[in-house]
Amino acid sequence: MKRRTLAALVTLALSAACLPVLAQTPPKTLKVVAHADLKILDPTFTTAYISRNFGYMVYDTLFAQDANGKPQPQMAEKYTSSKDGKQWSFTLRPGLKFSDGAAVTSADAIASLQRWAARDSIGRAMVAGGAEWKAVDARTFTLTLAEPFGLVLEGLAKPSSFPPVILPERLAKMPATAPLPEVIGSGPFIFKRDEWVPGNKTVFVRNPNYVARSEPPSGLAGSKKTTFDRVEWLYLPDANSAIAALKRGEVDLVEQVPPDYIAPLRTDPGVKIGSGGTYQGFLVMNHLLPPFNNPKVRQALLQAVSQERIVAAMGYPLDMRMAYCQTYFICGSPNDTAAGAEPYRKADVAKAKKMLAEAGYKGEKVTILVPSDVTYLNAEALMAAQTMRSIGMNVDAQTMDWASIGARRAKRDAPEAGGWNMYVTVAGEFDVNSPITNAYLSAACGNTLPGWPCDKPLDELRNAWLKETVPAKRREILDAFQARAYEAVPYINAGQYSAAFAARASLKGTDKLWAGMPTVWMLDK
Repeated sequence: MKRRTLAALVTLALSAACLPVLAQTPPKTLKVVAHADLKILDPTFTTAYISRNFGYMVYDTLFAQDANGKPQPQMAEKYTSSKDGKQWSFTLRPGLKFSDGAAVTSADAIASLQRWAARDSIGRAMVAGGAEWKAVDARTFTLTLAEPFGLVLEGLAKPSSFPPVILPERLAKMPATAPLPEVIGSGPFIFKRDEWVPGNKTVFVRNPNYVARSEPPSGLAGSKKTTFDRVEWLYLPDANSAIAALKRGEVDLVEQVPPDYIAPLRTDPGVKIGSGGTYQGFLVMNHLLPPFNNPKVRQALLQAVSQERIVAAMGYPLDMRMAYCQTYFICGSPNDTAAGAEPYRKADVAKAKKMLAEAGYKGEKVTILVPSDVTYLNAEALMAAQTMRSIGMNVDAQTMDWASIGARRAKRDAPEAGGWNMYVTVAGEFDVNSPITNAYLSAACGNTLPGWPCDKPLDELRNAWLKETVPAKRREILDAFQARAYEAVPYINAGQYSAAFAARASLKGTDKLWAGMPTVWMLDK
């Protein structure tokens, strides 16, 4: 009997081994070549765009901008405000959860907004206006202001440079002087820390606890329900490698395409090119040291700058750049204004030379920091150096990598002691388009921003603009603010252009990608 039992068991085991193995469906994966390496996992700690993008993958916000730039409720179900704009009430949508399954409460929202307000320009302005948050119950909370504030919803829907993401209360209350150690999100994806390889790959998987809105996605608002089980960000700093991987179908999307690759990729039937958002170039001057501590010298250089030549040198094709943009606030945006721009509409080197001489320039050396590893910034810096030389400035161009520039620009020392006079950068439209979101226009006297601009009339006009709630009056103040900016010249607008992304032709929904943001929930394949 034992032998028969053993034989039966062996036969059963062999039969089971011969059964066909059911194939598991592989996770639906989107592979993206990210524009930068992810180092900081806290969008409330740094303004780096890669950390901001990380934030939108794993967190959600109380309000969000739609594709028309209007604030819409996101995690909020409803809100009310008093006629004088001093009393606000907000109610969270029912059933909201964090990625660990815990319910999202008023206490979480309040702590998150207080953390945001301690760092963000609009948040700090709200605090200066007497902002106080108070929980009513688990889903309802209030905001009380000592004086009217014209940007409450715009602030709560701020898309970039410290977006007000909602965190668990215990994390939001941690010191804002260091990045958060954990990632417990309120958004559509979960960060896979166990698969994170800095300098190589970042992995996200679908958040099963995410409760999406019912409205279709629009900009950063609406449903963020994703079709993908998994999203991989790959860091491929060599552009040739990134584009080759896209052509071979190894990746689905390259987030930022270098300008000189745009034209050839437009002829590739397997690839499609789209707008990666609108950008403005910045020529940033050190206001603490000669010669740019003199506003007349800054005006002289502004008179010589040709935006058209700079953006052309950066390599963007004609249809992706503007010959001239008269506003500090992005041409085509709601705050577009020509106030104060007329004298500088056309670059005039002869006039600029005369202005420079009248300003009392004495041939001081001007040290410009030239990035070696970012091609479009390298071109922007070289054109700035050429422009300064054209009007007789004594230019010292010092070349180094972007990380070294990031460290050096924080130094207030004279150039011969390791300081600087000018560096160049660019910013996306959300970090340009108002007196409070534009870093170099929102910097009040006493700021710690590299360049350290200070103009008290600008500070007064900015405060008046923030407090004004009547649209027509706010517009008048905005015009006056820009007119003053053209006199004070906190920085020089180096031109406006559109960045580009490249995607596999088979990737669906790329026409809905918005303003350079990581709205991958709009995609499918």
